[in-house]
Amino acid sequence: MTTQAKICGLSTAESVAAAVDGGAAYVGFVFFARSPRNLEPEAAARLAAPLRQGPVKTVAVTVDPDDALVDRLMATLEPDLIQVHGKETPSRVREIAQRSGAGVIKAFSVSSAADVDQARAFDGVAEHLMFDARPVEGSTLPGGTGARFDWSLLDGRRFSRPHFLAGGLDPWNVAEAVRASGAPLVDVSSGVERGPGLKDPALITAFLDAVKRA
Repeated sequence: MTTQAKICGLSTAESVAAAVDGGAAYVGFVFFARSPRNLEPEAAARLAAPLRQGPVKTVAVTVDPDDALVDRLMATLEPDLIQVHGKETPSRVREIAQRSGAGVIKAFSVSSAADVDQARAFDGVAEHLMFDARPVEGSTLPGGTGARFDWSLLDGRRFSRPHFLAGGLDPWNVAEAVRASGAPLVDVSSGVERGPGLKDPALITAFLDAVKRA
């Protein structure tokens, strides 16, 4: 199975174009005020407009979203998937999916095998599971920090739907990460930036080329 990639935290037309032209399967827009990649839903909708007729799926990245945010995202961006990166329970994930009609990606912070084990409760509830590195102590962000975890913790793990590996990936290590983890999907944000929230189209292209070779 060919590994597929998600480029997350996009905020410019140039970075969206680089992701699409490079063969990304997913593009993510962040809706979390403390993130340097935070966007208003209307701005994300304008960036996503060229994707409507193509195969690339749009992902709205959130942290413990309330119903009002879910409704606003669906009315403006109309994402294919909503990513939740907070303390959501399986029942809340199911509620978001039913309310929105979109698939849900549930993200987990990982530093041990036990953190991977907890995802079992969401398997079959969420469209996809995402395993991200646990943020360093004191971080105000649940992801997108460049931290990484032991990728081999995912080796041999099987879930009902393809799962994402995230956390500290970049053009130089993503092939190794895929080999070590066996993950069918990979997600990158800070690893293709030249500064916090500033995506570099050349790095996006390099990352996607590396994924194709993985």
